[in-house]
Amino acid sequence: MAIAFESLDSDIAGRTGKLVVNKKVVKTPALLPVINPHLQLVTPRELKEMGVEALITNAYIFSQSRQYSERVKEEGLHKLLDFDGVIMTDSGSFQLSVYGQVSITNEQTLSYQKAIGSDIWVPLDIPTSPDADRETAERELAITMERLREAKELFGNDAPIAGPVQGSLYQDLRGKAAKEVGDLGFSFCPIGAVVPLMEAYRYRDLVDVVMAAKRTLPRSSCVHLFGAGHPAMFALAAAMGCDLFDSAAYALYAKEGRYLTTHGSFKIDELADLPCSCAVCRSHTAEELRTAKDRTRLLALHNLAVTLGEIARIRQAIADGTLWELVDERCRNHPQMLSGYRRLLTHNAELERFDRVSKRRFFYRGDETCARTEVLRYQNQLARLRLGKEVLVACDNGVREGYDTVLSFKPPFGPYPDALKETFPIGQSEIPEWDAAMVRQACRGIRLLCESHRESRIRVAGLHREWKGIFAEETQGCAELLE
Repeated sequence: MAIAFESLDSDIAGRTGKLVVNKKVVKTPALLPVINPHLQLVTPRELKEMGVEALITNAYIFSQSRQYSERVKEEGLHKLLDFDGVIMTDSGSFQLSVYGQVSITNEQTLSYQKAIGSDIWVPLDIPTSPDADRETAERELAITMERLREAKELFGNDAPIAGPVQGSLYQDLRGKAAKEVGDLGFSFCPIGAVVPLMEAYRYRDLVDVVMAAKRTLPRSSCVHLFGAGHPAMFALAAAMGCDLFDSAAYALYAKEGRYLTTHGSFKIDELADLPCSCAVCRSHTAEELRTAKDRTRLLALHNLAVTLGEIARIRQAIADGTLWELVDERCRNHPQMLSGYRRLLTHNAELERFDRVSKRRFFYRGDETCARTEVLRYQNQLARLRLGKEVLVACDNGVREGYDTVLSFKPPFGPYPDALKETFPIGQSEIPEWDAAMVRQACRGIRLLCESHRESRIRVAGLHREWKGIFAEETQGCAELLE
């Protein structure tokens, strides 16, 4: 196999791993900076020095370039760009989405990508607009799938070809496409046509699209989120299981005088200070950067440093089991990101199947925390507890005598036996003063306990009077609240 992927650590549906392409290894999650041969604010050699192991460029631009079309075939892509890492080439699909047509066929672009020595080739898929009607989405998806089958027939199963997943906003089409891509044997699977969603801050739709594709893609697939370039949304995408991102944002934003951070972008002309410790920001003041002759290039270097730093932060969060905390932190920087985060939590039952069993910690960070996978998993396990006939759930340190089983109580998880007080998640969870959301979720845990142990009589003691209404609503009379 020319492309192979191995998952190492995991957290939520995210994972760290290694992508092996033609014997070259890329640590994932990874960023593939976009390189335009006609305009390089940062050279591929400089990218390599910054730790970049893979980049992406556009084969269609090369094929249409008088300067590079034949030269790249003679020298090879790696020599021409002076980059010995993994190089992925887009087919011209981006131009197709922008201009509506390209002067190249599927077979021609794949043959050209092979001829120039690309490591990962992309067929000429059709990136269907999110606003397309269903008939258009179905028609264009059929063409894309036919081109993927053609790619396999022309170049064989071992060719390093990507299998893009299309289908617009129609989740069933995305799921169908993902399954067919997997069945065809593609191990490198980009999720395409999502840039318009990100540009319009439609993160709820983005979550639904990605989750629909991930639902039927083989777990062994390496998933590339096409066009995801802003570091603020990487953690959200990684939590869904996206392994690779490609970005021209570092350069495009620089040309517009925009300064990237993990919590948004700023106009350099409006910054009084530089809130970053990269090499550019350590060696310039805000005023010096604003007025520098090479301002655009310096901004591009800063934007890249911030973006690569966020990728490293995500890898560490996955290794530590703290990706939920990072997602929570990043998604609170913008209302539409928060909306996407909340939509992701509605998929918690799917995500729980992939989440790790034990983690370093569980920090309560607000209402959304109650829907996290750790809470869901714990409460799903309550049915496994062995209880006596008379059961007490003690919410304080009061009298506990006269019962067959005594359980303690910790929001948002609910009742737990003392034998679990040092285990994850009970023992490693940090919560502030109780609030309504966490108490409500914990009372749902009491109800689940009652429903799975109908032979037991369950009573609850020590619950503060301000929570009695919530207790009554959530337990629906299945447990008795003692005064």
